[in-house]
Amino acid sequence: MRTRLVLAWTSAVTAVLAVAAAAGPVAAAPAGRSSVTPTARCPQLSDDLPWYGGNRAQLQRVIDERGTCHGRGGPRPVAAFDWDNTITKNDVTDATISWSLRHDKILRPARWKDTSKWLTDTANRALTQACGTDVAVGAPLPTSTNARCADEILQIREDGTTMSGEAAFAGKWNHRRTVPQYAWVPQLFAGHTVPELRAYTAAARTEALAAPVGATRTVGTHVLPAYVRYYEQQRDLVRTLQKAGFDVWIVSAGSEPVTEVWSRGIGIDRAHTVAIRSVLDAKGRITTRNEGCGGVGVTQGEAIPYIDGKRCWINQEIYGIKGRAAWNQQAPHRRITLGGGDADTDVTFVGDATGAHLVLNRNKNEVMCRAYDNADGRWVVNPMFIEPLPRRNTAYPCASAAYTEQDGTFGPVRRGDGSVVPDQQDTVY
Repeated sequence: MRTRLVLAWTSAVTAVLAVAAAAGPVAAAPAGRSSVTPTARCPQLSDDLPWYGGNRAQLQRVIDERGTCHGRGGPRPVAAFDWDNTITKNDVTDATISWSLRHDKILRPARWKDTSKWLTDTANRALTQACGTDVAVGAPLPTSTNARCADEILQIREDGTTMSGEAAFAGKWNHRRTVPQYAWVPQLFAGHTVPELRAYTAAARTEALAAPVGATRTVGTHVLPAYVRYYEQQRDLVRTLQKAGFDVWIVSAGSEPVTEVWSRGIGIDRAHTVAIRSVLDAKGRITTRNEGCGGVGVTQGEAIPYIDGKRCWINQEIYGIKGRAAWNQQAPHRRITLGGGDADTDVTFVGDATGAHLVLNRNKNEVMCRAYDNADGRWVVNPMFIEPLPRRNTAYPCASAAYTEQDGTFGPVRRGDGSVVPDQQDTVY
């Protein structure tokens, strides 16, 4: 049952709660009621789903103040969320890869080097030796029985290294616009059609939702999560935002057909789901090339929805901003109202939000530095809703090495005015 605030609450209590919510992350406390008197027309987040501290109240305030449900007119506000480990617990692209390896759905390329412009000769040899050349080019690799092949693919996907520990990718790329092993995932499915990939994802989704929370499975020698769950709090948040007049989008660094299958489960259609977009050949088959953003054309993954790339794709796909300008932070009226993420891959677009920056704490350096610094008082930090991480024992290295530079080195996290964010302790867990 949803409950509403009693209007007879004293103004003193209301003021105290409002100040606490605006101040950002607070000490551990049971989830409470919204500190905002609900607007009669605006739908309310469920009181039955627990949030950390005053987070529900802070999000409800944004809904009440920014939604079209208040009846004052104006354009629809936009909310945008990352997918993996933000809307769901565990990575849905990894679930599809796991299922595909166990069902022999990866097709043998003519040369593994062709699958990524950054793949090293060492990785090419490792994949060729592990996966063999017995099957014809374009035929399914027997990864369900060939543990070595499955292992090499998973190791490169997870860590960007071969099973022997050598770098799988080399060369130059903008580390705030792409990461080769993320771009490599859609390229693994080259030769398949989009409907085929959606079918594999649907089968993996059914399997992952049926597996018990905490379950694992072994693929090759890799132990992987066997389950995925939609976070009910996030499902409720998306539904409430939509009812309140928000235009809700998903922006993910996963494969777009994979993300689309899952996003339907929370009422977000393909038109509102943005992820890595593969270029198709004349027969509708996935190729090793991806669409670009912000003046970057078709490449093998130089401008995917990753860190600054997520801002670019939001500006391009939602606000229609073309060319190099899509990489820049826009004026407030051309920015999202609410952004949600869990990792450094999300930090730029979540930080662009003008109403609230929702972060699930997965101990990721840059995003947690910005969230705990809470420069504008609008950061909302919540532990993961399922199997939350324990408290980080050491401070986040915000003042020295939490910001990923374009060349891949690390430096200090800076505020908009150029000042350095001091190291932050982990307080929401």
